[in-house]
Amino acid sequence: MANNKLAIIGGSGLYDVEEFKDRELIDLNTPWGKPSDQILKTVYKNKEVYFLPRHGRGHFISPSKINFRANIDSLKQLGVTDIVSVSAVGSLKENLPPGKFVIIDQFIDRTFARNKTFFDEEIVAHVSMAHPTSKGLMNACENAIKKEGIDYQKGGTYVVMEGPQFSTLAESNLYRSWKADVIGMTNMPEAKLAREAEIRYASVSMVTDYDCWHPDHENVDVQQVIKVLLDNASKAKSMIKNLVDNFDNHIDPDDPTNNCLDVAIITDPEKRSQKTKDKLKTVAGRVLNK
Repeated sequence: MANNKLAIIGGSGLYDVEEFKDRELIDLNTPWGKPSDQILKTVYKNKEVYFLPRHGRGHFISPSKINFRANIDSLKQLGVTDIVSVSAVGSLKENLPPGKFVIIDQFIDRTFARNKTFFDEEIVAHVSMAHPTSKGLMNACENAIKKEGIDYQKGGTYVVMEGPQFSTLAESNLYRSWKADVIGMTNMPEAKLAREAEIRYASVSMVTDYDCWHPDHENVDVQQVIKVLLDNASKAKSMIKNLVDNFDNHIDPDDPTNNCLDVAIITDPEKRSQKTKDKLKTVAGRVLNK
């Protein structure tokens, strides 16, 4: 168990965890380009933890422009085995008010302008996304949230829209008819790429607003959102510290993510060039270099 390494990907409002005093900023390159920003490496309670702000420090990268492949590849280079994504979302349900946290277990991917796979040329792989988040990591998140007394729901469906605009009322009502819980712009293709890289993934969504379906909250206003965002971010930082403490105890050694590439790659070994194998060495070297 000792080899588990946790990374936090911080969304809107969460660009740093100031409580991490032991700090090293790491610059990395990947075959897919550079990640969103330098990755913070810290040792907290004798555990190595990494933190990556998804939109860059200062929030300058739009959801559609995030280099998701570089983000996941760079974390894998650092030996990360577990990612907890922390994201701001809109609520699609009355019982999920601003300030509530949702531990996501399903996604509906409505994005259309993003690179969604590492296996896009020469080597084809199909990983299962039936259960896109890791149960053990979800339990660790629940434990960390409970310790802070934060109001939360375990289990929920996150609709990932392209953005950066918020939804129309018709869209919002459509997603509600699908019984989805929250809506955001960033967990896809992040969760798909984490699975392709055999990194266990969990998502904690922090509700900032009621999207536009709610008659009392017709206009989603960035200023209101930011106010809730900052309050949520301080709760998230407490959650993250608890998570570092406990996540090791919850990891399932039989998690299907751990070796999902064993049954995913369909391309004949004869057709796999060295160039492509080199490009994929961080993500899939375990299976391609057998």
